[in-house]
Amino acid sequence: MKLKENNRTTSKSKRKLLRKGVASVLLLNMLCFSLVPAMALAEGEQTESTTSTKPASVQAGATQIPSAESLDLQVSSAILLEPVSGQVLLNINGNQPLPPASMTKMMTEYIVADLVKQGKFNWDDVVTVQKNAANTVGSRIFLAEGDQHTIEELYTAMAMASANDATVALAEHVAGSEQAFVKMMNDEAKRMGMKTAHFANSTGLDIADMPAEFRTQDGKETVMSAMDAAILAKYIVTDHPDFTRFTTIQSKKFRERDKAPMSNLNWMLEANKDVTNFKQFAYEGLDGLKTGHTANAGNCFTGTAERNGMRLISVVMGTKTEKARFVETRKVLDFGFNNFETKQIIPPKSTVAGTETVTVKKAKNTSVPVVSDQGVSFVIPKGADISGVQATVTLGNETLTAPLKQGTSVGTVKYSFKPAGMDQTLEKTVNLITAEDAEKAGWFKLFMRAIGDFFRDLFNGIKNLF
Repeated sequence: MKLKENNRTTSKSKRKLLRKGVASVLLLNMLCFSLVPAMALAEGEQTESTTSTKPASVQAGATQIPSAESLDLQVSSAILLEPVSGQVLLNINGNQPLPPASMTKMMTEYIVADLVKQGKFNWDDVVTVQKNAANTVGSRIFLAEGDQHTIEELYTAMAMASANDATVALAEHVAGSEQAFVKMMNDEAKRMGMKTAHFANSTGLDIADMPAEFRTQDGKETVMSAMDAAILAKYIVTDHPDFTRFTTIQSKKFRERDKAPMSNLNWMLEANKDVTNFKQFAYEGLDGLKTGHTANAGNCFTGTAERNGMRLISVVMGTKTEKARFVETRKVLDFGFNNFETKQIIPPKSTVAGTETVTVKKAKNTSVPVVSDQGVSFVIPKGADISGVQATVTLGNETLTAPLKQGTSVGTVKYSFKPAGMDQTLEKTVNLITAEDAEKAGWFKLFMRAIGDFFRDLFNGIKNLF
């Protein structure tokens, strides 16, 4: 019996040695005749897009934010917006389309300033006043048909004194007619993402108050929600940060012969802190933007102020008195500045845990470090815990091959954060870029790497046979 068992054991050992011998011969043959394909295999396709999400940490307690109701706002609607992030910090009936009165002029201001910025017009271009502008009523500087003034002079009268006739004169100069300009306004509103806005004229006047022969024919009045007004203001302060050279002028004569200067209708300008009649309304950091009033609209105001590097935009619509629009604006802005701050959540050039590197084919070092291309800041409740930030990485599905320059985009990282005390989840997506150059390896290094990869793959395959 023992002899038979020993024979069987010996037979199994021989078969095992035979299989290993055959595998070794195969290996040598494949090595001799397959080096070129092996190199191609070593430089194969990169894995398609991958997404990794890091779990959020638990936040350590909420910062108490006063409720909107506690502000006791006497308005038809109100919005508070931070223009850099686009975050809405307060919304009271903010999506309801309402007559905006002269806040309409913000769109006229934006379009004219943009055309000057593009070089299509110059501030010192001379405008000849036409019949429509000369016959426009309401707040005005009493232009006569044939009068000539520069774009800058008329723009100043529009921005600080809300002059309707100056506004129409600019619209006609830019587009040929006010109605052609109105089309530009509505087109621009769509581009900006204003969901409720419709413009019937350049001023915000009711259609019935326009000169009869120049009225819009469809009967659709100008409307704009508080949210749309805030979006429009955001474009002004972002695209034309020099807006303050017009909006902060307290008073100015339009013509040298005028007995009285034009007065800025914005009582909240910080500079008014030394003006007896207005110092009770003066607000620290406030430098714009536009008032409005008609019988249908009531009193409205889009204000903007900057403190400690954070700018806020407030909109109040439908207040009962001229004074009330500034009183309510103070409540809205105080709510923002007292309870929120802009905080950098992620510094620029940050690494993301779990995606510190990417693989770059044919590089000297195939693992290349990657970082975010910019920092991420959110407007959050003061003192809020920021440990709960989530990072979601999405890599591109194309193969990365050396050489690559530093700063090459390889994917994106989305940062998400829901601060305690806020209903909304804050999100921002930035690019993930290479942190250094990825130089191409020399031919010998690539050759040796191909051999190493080939043997590694082959032995892994053989190991699985046994």
